[in-house]
Amino acid sequence: MNSITIDPQLFINNRSRLQQRLLPDSLVVVNSNDVMPTNADGTLGFHQNADLFYLTGIDQEQTMLVLAPDAYDPNNREILFIRQPSEHLATWEGQKLSKQQASEISGVKNVRWLSEFWEIFHVLMVESQHVYLNSNEHPRAQVVVESRDARFIAECQRRYPLHDYRRLARIMHELRSIKSPAEIELIRKACRITRGGFLRALRRISPGINEADIHAEFAHEFIRSHARFAYPPIIAAGKNNCVLHYNANNQLCRNGELVLMDVAAAHAYYASDLTRTVPVSGRFSRRQKQVYNAVLRIFRATVAQMKPGVLPRDLRKFAEQITEKELVDLGLITMRQLRRQDPQRPLVRKYFMHGVAHSLGLDVHDVAMASEPFKPGYVLTCEPGIYIREEGFGIRLENDILITETGNEDLMADVPIEAEQIEQLMKATPSRRGRTISTGPDA
Repeated sequence: MNSITIDPQLFINNRSRLQQRLLPDSLVVVNSNDVMPTNADGTLGFHQNADLFYLTGIDQEQTMLVLAPDAYDPNNREILFIRQPSEHLATWEGQKLSKQQASEISGVKNVRWLSEFWEIFHVLMVESQHVYLNSNEHPRAQVVVESRDARFIAECQRRYPLHDYRRLARIMHELRSIKSPAEIELIRKACRITRGGFLRALRRISPGINEADIHAEFAHEFIRSHARFAYPPIIAAGKNNCVLHYNANNQLCRNGELVLMDVAAAHAYYASDLTRTVPVSGRFSRRQKQVYNAVLRIFRATVAQMKPGVLPRDLRKFAEQITEKELVDLGLITMRQLRRQDPQRPLVRKYFMHGVAHSLGLDVHDVAMASEPFKPGYVLTCEPGIYIREEGFGIRLENDILITETGNEDLMADVPIEAEQIEQLMKATPSRRGRTISTGPDA
């Protein structure tokens, strides 16, 4: 259960913004996520539904929020349903929230036990015309497991087939795309924790270390900071640099290799996202530094374009165009090849095959309005890369960027990124002092 205290005004404001988007005589229901099973009687750790957390701050399973802004009884306009605590639950799972605790966290005054839901819900349904129900409509979602929301939709429509059912997801995407000052501060804290993890890991990296040991350094910093991993960490040494979602994290890091670390913390479910690629030996080879600085130039040029009014697809096109120039300068493609390339299969995608930015918030790939231009309050990643499989290494750099009224702010500007900065920090590592570092014939 989340132990971080957040001012409930954040959730009160979020609910108010949602209610302003609803039709008259509307009803909204948002469910928590399930506790997912593994095998036998095992379960995975609980991860709250992002929309429910956004509206309530409640980090407990079997929770439901009901909003009925036009309900006849004012007490029924916001109702939070939670599990009823018991001695049995306290013994086996720990103490569950009391009504008072749930109210203090969420700012919802009317908190009821989950067992009361259907009786109260029936009264509200009789009064309502429009019903907003939730589903996972993230464009990259692969929905293969039936969620609590999906089960509730089926049961609700079975019991009340004649209501006007509407999609809640699109409204939530619009609301969650623009972060409030309170949300931005939570993301800033996640970024600070991530910085600490990166600097801690940097002090340990040297030839012979295992990717798992680097993973552990981040885990130590995140756990002691009351944070969690925002996503499964990618600690990729050598040729693993070129595997975009590598997650084995169990190989040795060898002299002359690079290690790509795509690792970040989530603070109160609010995610950060960081990637750095560093030399295992503490010093880049000549070729590695050429490619590194090319990616850094792409990163800086792309960040400069991240401002209100820019469309996501135009940002990607810009990043690909400047990456093409860098690939030519690196000798990976020629201008003649560029002029003759198939527009449907651009050459740049061989070396830079993923997007350059995604929304960030309660999910690391947060919900967003992909067809709309950036607006103040958006938090986005910037993550260019060049992956050269034939040379056995790849480089990606990534920071988190807040779109402002006048341009943007790099929320990770204090995380070292210059090649020389990285080398100096690694040189200062106690285990490296006095040791001659060799990175190959082109060092």
